[in-house]
Amino acid sequence: MIADLDMGVTARRHPMAVTGAAIVLIVAAIAILAPLLAPYAPNAQSLADRLQPPSAAHWFGTDELGRDILSRLIFGARVTLGIVALVSVVTAPVGLLLGCTAGYFGGWVEATLMRVTDVFLALPRLILALAFVAALGPGIENAVLAIAVVSWPPYARVARAETLALRRAEFIDAARLAGASGGRIVLRHIMPLCLPSMIVRMSLDMAGVVLIAAGLGFLGLGAQPPTAEWGAMIATGRQYMLDHWWVAAMPGIAIAVLSLAFNLLGDGLRDWLDPKQR
Repeated sequence: MIADLDMGVTARRHPMAVTGAAIVLIVAAIAILAPLLAPYAPNAQSLADRLQPPSAAHWFGTDELGRDILSRLIFGARVTLGIVALVSVVTAPVGLLLGCTAGYFGGWVEATLMRVTDVFLALPRLILALAFVAALGPGIENAVLAIAVVSWPPYARVARAETLALRRAEFIDAARLAGASGGRIVLRHIMPLCLPSMIVRMSLDMAGVVLIAAGLGFLGLGAQPPTAEWGAMIATGRQYMLDHWWVAAMPGIAIAVLSLAFNLLGDGLRDWLDPKQR
Protein backbone atom coordinates (compact mmCIF):
# COMPACT_ATOMS: atom_id res chain seq x y z
CA MET A 1 0.00 0.00 0.00
CA ILE A 2 2.88 2.34 0.82
CA ALA A 3 4.49 1.52 -2.53
CA ASP A 4 1.23 2.32 -4.33
CA LEU A 5 1.05 5.63 -2.45
CA ASP A 6 4.65 6.48 -3.41
CA MET A 7 3.95 5.70 -7.04
CA GLY A 8 0.86 7.89 -6.95
CA VAL A 9 2.81 10.79 -5.44
CA THR A 10 5.55 10.32 -8.05
CA ALA A 11 3.00 10.36 -10.86
CA ARG A 12 1.50 13.61 -9.58
CA ARG A 13 4.88 15.30 -9.10
CA HIS A 14 6.31 14.17 -12.45
CA PRO A 15 3.44 13.89 -14.94
CA MET A 16 5.73 14.46 -17.92
CA ALA A 17 7.96 11.59 -16.80
CA VAL A 18 4.93 9.32 -16.58
CA THR A 19 3.93 10.48 -20.05
CA GLY A 20 7.39 9.66 -21.38
CA ALA A 21 7.36 6.23 -19.75
CA ALA A 22 3.91 5.53 -21.17
CA ILE A 23 5.02 6.46 -24.69
CA VAL A 24 8.11 4.26 -24.43
CA LEU A 25 6.04 1.33 -23.17
CA ILE A 26 3.48 1.81 -25.93
CA VAL A 27 6.19 1.88 -28.61
CA ALA A 28 7.80 -1.21 -27.07
CA ALA A 29 4.45 -3.04 -27.07
CA ILE A 30 3.86 -2.03 -30.69
CA ALA A 31 7.31 -3.34 -31.64
CA ILE A 32 6.73 -6.66 -29.87
CA LEU A 33 3.28 -7.10 -31.42
CA ALA A 34 4.30 -5.78 -34.85
CA PRO A 35 3.14 -8.85 -36.85
CA LEU A 36 -0.29 -8.59 -35.22
CA LEU A 37 -0.71 -4.82 -35.44
CA ALA A 38 0.69 -4.02 -38.89
CA PRO A 39 -2.14 -3.89 -41.45
CA TYR A 40 0.21 -4.91 -44.27
CA ALA A 41 3.52 -6.68 -44.71
CA PRO A 42 6.28 -4.06 -44.33
CA ASN A 43 7.92 -4.91 -47.66
CA ALA A 44 4.78 -5.63 -49.69
CA GLN A 45 4.93 -3.49 -52.84
CA SER A 46 2.04 -2.21 -54.92
CA LEU A 47 3.16 0.17 -57.65
CA ALA A 48 -0.46 0.95 -58.46
CA ASP A 49 -0.77 2.48 -54.97
CA ARG A 50 2.56 4.32 -54.86
CA LEU A 51 2.72 7.72 -53.14
CA GLN A 52 -0.88 7.61 -51.97
CA PRO A 53 -1.78 10.23 -49.33
CA PRO A 54 -3.10 9.20 -45.89
CA SER A 55 -6.48 7.53 -46.26
CA ALA A 56 -8.71 4.91 -44.67
CA ALA A 57 -6.84 2.16 -46.51
CA HIS A 58 -3.39 3.54 -45.65
CA TRP A 59 -3.53 5.69 -42.52
CA PHE A 60 -0.07 7.18 -43.03
CA GLY A 61 -0.02 6.91 -46.83
CA THR A 62 2.30 4.87 -49.02
CA ASP A 63 5.89 5.35 -50.19
CA GLU A 64 7.47 5.38 -53.64
CA LEU A 65 7.05 1.60 -53.99
CA GLY A 66 3.48 1.49 -52.73
CA ARG A 67 4.46 0.10 -49.32
CA ASP A 68 2.26 1.01 -46.37
CA ILE A 69 4.13 3.57 -44.25
CA LEU A 70 2.29 2.70 -41.04
CA SER A 71 3.29 -0.95 -41.33
CA ARG A 72 6.89 0.03 -41.99
CA LEU A 73 6.89 2.38 -39.00
CA ILE A 74 5.58 -0.41 -36.77
CA PHE A 75 8.28 -2.84 -37.89
CA GLY A 76 10.86 -0.05 -37.85
CA ALA A 77 10.20 0.40 -34.14
CA ARG A 78 11.66 -3.07 -33.65
CA VAL A 79 14.91 -2.05 -35.30
CA THR A 80 15.20 1.25 -33.44
CA LEU A 81 14.38 -0.13 -30.00
CA GLY A 82 16.58 -3.15 -30.65
CA ILE A 83 19.54 -0.88 -31.36
CA VAL A 84 18.79 1.19 -28.25
CA ALA A 85 18.56 -1.92 -26.07
CA LEU A 86 21.74 -3.51 -27.41
CA VAL A 87 23.74 -0.30 -27.11
CA SER A 88 22.53 0.23 -23.53
CA VAL A 89 23.38 -3.36 -22.55
CA VAL A 90 26.93 -2.92 -23.84
CA THR A 91 27.82 0.66 -22.94
CA ALA A 92 26.41 1.01 -19.43
CA PRO A 93 28.28 -1.97 -17.89
CA VAL A 94 31.52 -1.06 -19.68
CA GLY A 95 31.36 2.58 -18.63
CA LEU A 96 30.36 1.62 -15.08
CA LEU A 97 33.24 -0.82 -14.69
CA LEU A 98 35.88 1.49 -16.15
CA GLY A 99 34.66 4.51 -14.19
CA CYS A 100 34.51 2.69 -10.86
CA THR A 101 37.91 1.12 -11.45
CA ALA A 102 39.49 4.49 -12.23
CA GLY A 103 37.85 6.22 -9.29
CA TYR A 104 38.75 3.58 -6.74
CA PHE A 105 42.35 2.73 -7.66
CA GLY A 106 43.43 6.21 -8.75
CA GLY A 107 47.04 6.81 -9.76
CA TRP A 108 48.20 5.65 -13.18
CA VAL A 109 45.08 3.50 -13.60
CA GLU A 110 42.83 6.51 -13.28
CA ALA A 111 45.08 8.69 -15.44
CA THR A 112 45.19 6.12 -18.26
CA LEU A 113 41.47 5.34 -18.29
CA MET A 114 40.41 8.98 -18.03
CA ARG A 115 42.74 10.12 -20.81
CA VAL A 116 41.26 7.48 -23.09
CA THR A 117 37.83 8.69 -22.05
CA ASP A 118 38.80 12.29 -22.81
CA VAL A 119 39.91 11.31 -26.31
CA PHE A 120 36.49 9.80 -27.06
CA LEU A 121 34.66 12.73 -25.47
CA ALA A 122 36.65 15.23 -27.55
CA LEU A 123 35.15 13.91 -30.80
CA PRO A 124 31.48 14.29 -31.82
CA ARG A 125 29.70 11.00 -31.30
CA LEU A 126 27.98 10.93 -34.68
CA ILE A 127 31.20 11.70 -36.57
CA LEU A 128 33.09 9.04 -34.63
CA ALA A 129 30.29 6.52 -35.18
CA LEU A 130 30.34 7.29 -38.90
CA ALA A 131 34.07 6.63 -38.98
CA PHE A 132 33.69 3.26 -37.24
CA VAL A 133 30.79 2.16 -39.46
CA ALA A 134 32.65 3.26 -42.58
CA ALA A 135 35.59 1.10 -41.48
CA LEU A 136 33.47 -1.90 -40.45
CA GLY A 137 30.90 -1.72 -43.24
CA PRO A 138 27.16 -0.95 -43.25
CA GLY A 139 24.68 -3.06 -41.32
CA ILE A 140 22.73 -3.13 -38.08
CA GLU A 141 25.35 -5.16 -36.21
CA ASN A 142 28.16 -2.80 -37.13
CA ALA A 143 25.95 0.21 -36.35
CA VAL A 144 25.29 -1.16 -32.85
CA LEU A 145 29.01 -1.78 -32.31
CA ALA A 146 29.94 1.68 -33.55
CA ILE A 147 27.36 3.45 -31.38
CA ALA A 148 28.42 1.40 -28.36
CA VAL A 149 32.09 2.27 -28.88
CA VAL A 150 31.36 6.01 -28.86
CA SER A 151 28.70 6.00 -26.11
CA TRP A 152 30.50 4.60 -23.05
CA PRO A 153 32.65 7.64 -21.98
CA PRO A 154 29.83 9.62 -20.27
CA TYR A 155 28.98 6.57 -18.17
CA ALA A 156 32.62 6.23 -17.13
CA ARG A 157 32.74 9.89 -16.11
CA VAL A 158 29.60 9.61 -13.98
CA ALA A 159 30.77 6.36 -12.35
CA ARG A 160 34.19 7.83 -11.55
CA ALA A 161 32.63 10.88 -9.88
CA GLU A 162 30.37 8.64 -7.78
CA THR A 163 33.30 6.41 -6.83
CA LEU A 164 35.47 9.31 -5.72
CA ALA A 165 32.75 10.23 -3.23
CA LEU A 166 32.35 6.62 -2.02
CA ARG A 167 35.88 5.25 -1.76
CA ARG A 168 36.59 7.04 1.55
CA ALA A 169 33.31 5.94 3.12
CA GLU A 170 33.45 3.99 6.37
CA PHE A 171 31.87 0.84 4.96
CA ILE A 172 34.56 0.75 2.25
CA ASP A 173 37.26 1.02 4.92
CA ALA A 174 35.55 -1.77 6.85
CA ALA A 175 35.50 -4.01 3.76
CA ARG A 176 39.17 -3.25 3.13
CA LEU A 177 40.11 -4.07 6.74
CA ALA A 178 38.13 -7.31 6.46
CA GLY A 179 40.50 -8.41 3.71
CA ALA A 180 38.39 -7.69 0.63
CA SER A 181 40.43 -7.14 -2.50
CA GLY A 182 40.16 -3.99 -4.59
CA GLY A 183 38.33 -5.84 -7.35
CA ARG A 184 35.80 -7.27 -4.90
CA ILE A 185 35.17 -3.86 -3.36
CA VAL A 186 34.57 -2.34 -6.78
CA LEU A 187 32.26 -5.12 -7.96
CA ARG A 188 30.34 -5.85 -4.76
CA HIS A 189 30.22 -2.52 -2.93
CA ILE A 190 30.80 0.45 -5.22
CA MET A 191 29.22 -0.54 -8.53
CA PRO A 192 25.78 -1.34 -7.03
CA LEU A 193 25.67 2.11 -5.42
CA CYS A 194 26.40 3.74 -8.78
CA LEU A 195 23.48 2.03 -10.52
CA PRO A 196 20.90 4.79 -9.90
CA SER A 197 23.11 7.34 -11.62
CA MET A 198 23.73 4.90 -14.45
CA ILE A 199 20.00 4.32 -14.91
CA VAL A 200 19.36 8.06 -15.14
CA ARG A 201 22.25 8.54 -17.54
CA MET A 202 21.08 5.61 -19.65
CA SER A 203 17.52 6.92 -19.94
CA LEU A 204 18.77 10.36 -20.96
CA ASP A 205 21.26 8.87 -23.42
CA MET A 206 18.68 6.73 -25.22
CA ALA A 207 17.33 9.73 -27.10
CA GLY A 208 20.81 10.38 -28.47
CA VAL A 209 21.15 6.73 -29.47
CA VAL A 210 17.85 6.94 -31.36
CA LEU A 211 19.11 10.00 -33.26
CA ILE A 212 22.50 8.45 -34.05
CA ALA A 213 20.87 5.23 -35.24
CA ALA A 214 18.50 7.23 -37.43
CA GLY A 215 21.43 9.29 -38.74
CA LEU A 216 23.36 6.17 -39.72
CA GLY A 217 20.26 4.77 -41.40
CA PHE A 218 19.70 8.04 -43.22
CA LEU A 219 23.25 7.90 -44.61
CA GLY A 220 22.85 4.27 -45.66
CA LEU A 221 25.24 2.93 -43.01
CA GLY A 222 22.66 1.35 -40.72
CA ALA A 223 19.88 -1.06 -41.62
CA GLN A 224 20.02 -1.99 -45.29
CA PRO A 225 17.07 -2.14 -47.72
CA PRO A 226 14.47 -3.49 -47.70
CA THR A 227 14.55 -3.50 -43.88
CA ALA A 228 12.12 -0.96 -42.43
CA GLU A 229 14.14 1.57 -40.41
CA TRP A 230 13.05 5.10 -39.60
CA GLY A 231 16.22 6.90 -40.68
CA ALA A 232 16.38 4.99 -43.96
CA MET A 233 12.70 5.80 -44.57
CA ILE A 234 13.45 9.51 -44.26
CA ALA A 235 16.40 9.13 -46.65
CA THR A 236 14.25 7.55 -49.37
CA GLY A 237 11.41 10.00 -48.78
CA ARG A 238 13.37 13.24 -48.80
CA GLN A 239 13.18 13.53 -52.60
CA TYR A 240 9.37 13.52 -52.38
CA MET A 241 9.01 16.06 -49.57
CA LEU A 242 7.60 18.91 -51.66
CA ASP A 243 4.75 16.97 -53.28
CA HIS A 244 4.39 13.93 -51.01
CA TRP A 245 5.34 15.19 -47.55
CA TRP A 246 4.05 12.18 -45.61
CA VAL A 247 6.74 9.81 -46.93
CA ALA A 248 9.48 11.54 -44.90
CA ALA A 249 7.33 13.32 -42.30
CA MET A 250 5.83 10.21 -40.70
CA PRO A 251 9.13 8.52 -39.73
CA GLY A 252 10.50 11.93 -38.72
CA ILE A 253 7.58 12.41 -36.33
CA ALA A 254 8.13 8.91 -34.94
CA ILE A 255 11.81 9.68 -34.22
CA ALA A 256 10.92 13.00 -32.58
CA VAL A 257 8.20 11.48 -30.38
CA LEU A 258 10.37 8.59 -29.18
CA SER A 259 13.35 10.86 -28.49
CA LEU A 260 11.14 13.25 -26.53
CA ALA A 261 9.68 10.35 -24.55
CA PHE A 262 13.15 9.14 -23.52
CA ASN A 263 14.14 12.67 -22.48
CA LEU A 264 11.00 13.09 -20.37
CA LEU A 265 11.57 9.70 -18.78
CA GLY A 266 15.19 10.53 -18.00
CA ASP A 267 14.29 13.86 -16.41
CA GLY A 268 11.67 12.19 -14.25
CA LEU A 269 14.02 9.42 -13.13
CA ARG A 270 16.70 11.97 -12.28
CA ASP A 271 14.30 13.92 -10.05
CA TRP A 272 12.85 10.76 -8.51
CA LEU A 273 16.20 9.12 -7.68
CA ASP A 274 17.77 12.34 -6.37
CA PRO A 275 17.21 12.44 -2.58
CA LYS A 276 17.39 16.25 -2.62
CA GLN A 277 14.27 16.36 -4.81
CA ARG A 278 12.15 14.17 -2.52
